[in-house]
Amino acid sequence: MKFTLTRIAPTPSGFLHLGNAFSFLLTQAIAKKSGAKILLRIDDLDRERYRSEYVQDIFDSLDFLEIPIDQGPKSLEELESEWSQVHRMSLYDQALENLRQTKRVFACDCSRNKIQQMDSRGYYLGQCLDRRIPLDRPETAWRINTLDSDFISFTEYPQGKKTDLIPEETAFYIVRKKDKLPAYHLTSVVDDIHFGVDLVVRGIDLYPSTLAQLDLAGHLGKESFGQITFLHHELIRGENQSKLSKSTGATSIQFLRRDGKKLRDIYLILAKMNGKEVEFLETEDLNLVLGI
Repeated sequence: MKFTLTRIAPTPSGFLHLGNAFSFLLTQAIAKKSGAKILLRIDDLDRERYRSEYVQDIFDSLDFLEIPIDQGPKSLEELESEWSQVHRMSLYDQALENLRQTKRVFACDCSRNKIQQMDSRGYYLGQCLDRRIPLDRPETAWRINTLDSDFISFTEYPQGKKTDLIPEETAFYIVRKKDKLPAYHLTSVVDDIHFGVDLVVRGIDLYPSTLAQLDLAGHLGKESFGQITFLHHELIRGENQSKLSKSTGATSIQFLRRDGKKLRDIYLILAKMNGKEVEFLETEDLNLVLGI
C-alpha cells in the first residue's frame, strides 16, 4: 500500500521516552515500506507546558534515532519562525467559527474536580448540554454534542476495516479550551488536512481520539480526513506493565543517551520490552523490534 505523507507529532511538554521512540521508529519503518515522506509537526500551542529544552530534545532524539525528517522544522529557530502552530491560528479560528455555525457546539464550565465528582471514572457525560450557557461566556470550554454522532468507519492499516461509536472517555470532546485556544482534537484535524497527511501511526491508547477526530472532521465538512489511513500500534510498557510517560526519567531517550547508550542498545531495550528475547541486534533488524 502506497502513501504520500505521514507525520511525527510530539508535544514539547517533557523529554521524549522509549514509548515515543518505538512509535517514531514504527512510523519510519512503515514510511519506508509505503514510500511516504515524514512530516515533523510539533504540537506547541500549550505554552504553559512548553519549554525550549523540550523542543531541542525532540530534534536531538530524532537525530539519535537516525530518523530523517522530509518536511517541517529542523531547529528551534525554524519552529518559532515558520512551523509553530501559532502561525496557523487563523485556520483553527475559522474551523471554530464553522463549528459555531453548525450549532453542534455547547459551552461547558465544569472543572476536572466537578467532572470527577459526577463520574468516578472522570468521564464527562454531557452535564452542561441542556444548560444553554452562552458560547461567549468567559471561562467556558466548547464541546461537541456527540449524542447524535453516527457510527464511525475507517480503514486501519493493516488490520482492515473497523467501526465503532465514540466511546464515553472521549464523548462530548472539547474543541476550544477555557482559555479560548483551540483544543488538541481540532488542531490535529486541521493540521493533518492542511499538510495533506494520508497516514497516521499512533498508539492504541489514541484509538478513541481517532474516532472523535473523524466525527469532528465530519462536522467541519472535511470528507478528505476520512480517507486517511490510521494504524494503531500496541504500547511499549515499563515495569509491572505500566504505561510509559514523560515524567518517568529513567525511560527518557535523553537519560539513556547521556548514560552512553547507542542506537543499537535502544533497539535491544525496545525488543525486550516488546517481548522479543534477543541477545544481539543489528540496527537494521527493525522487524524484531517493531514486531512487523
